[in-house]
Amino acid sequence: MNILLSGATGRVGSHIVNYALDDRHHVTVLVRTPEKIQINNENLTIIQGNVLNKEDIVHAIHGSDVVISALNTDGTTTLSESMSLIIEAMENEGTKRIITIGTAGILQSRTTPNSLRYQSSESKRKSTRAAKEHHKVYDMLKQSTLEWTIVCPTYLPDGERIGKYRIERNFLPEDGVEISVPDTSEFTFRQIKTSDYIKSRVGIAY
Repeated sequence: MNILLSGATGRVGSHIVNYALDDRHHVTVLVRTPEKIQINNENLTIIQGNVLNKEDIVHAIHGSDVVISALNTDGTTTLSESMSLIIEAMENEGTKRIITIGTAGILQSRTTPNSLRYQSSESKRKSTRAAKEHHKVYDMLKQSTLEWTIVCPTYLPDGERIGKYRIERNFLPEDGVEISVPDTSEFTFRQIKTSDYIKSRVGIAY
């Protein structure tokens, strides 16, 4: 497959690049600083650009079968601003499948079923700013024509790849506390081959 990955220099994104290349897919990454990608592989195309530049997004998405966004919020609105450009470019290009990394804060609350976790007492986070940014992305994807999946990890230490974890559609698995970066990356990558969680959020935890 031709995979476009944004956020390739981040903790999760860098693992996804490796999983995809190991599986012999062609990976295109859109990055501001190409020097940060220390991989030499004939199946890797590095495009220097910015996810907030519409022309860069359109150029990068051309010919893609699937888009994976592993961008984080970084204390800015880059996540939601870039997503509107990505959705528009995908719909124009005819690329249907997108998998993004969200946060457990935008899963449904068990204690207050009509709320998201970050809006309820279930979330222990003091700041809701990142969750609100992920919530905007969730709303945009719901309104799009795309086949989207949002992978929603809880606390995300670097950790080891264990290969065993619990997943649940739209909720965080009961008493889930953490999930490592490698396991989150592996599960996210595996979604390119399955339609199990189309138009769903997926909670993931040990």
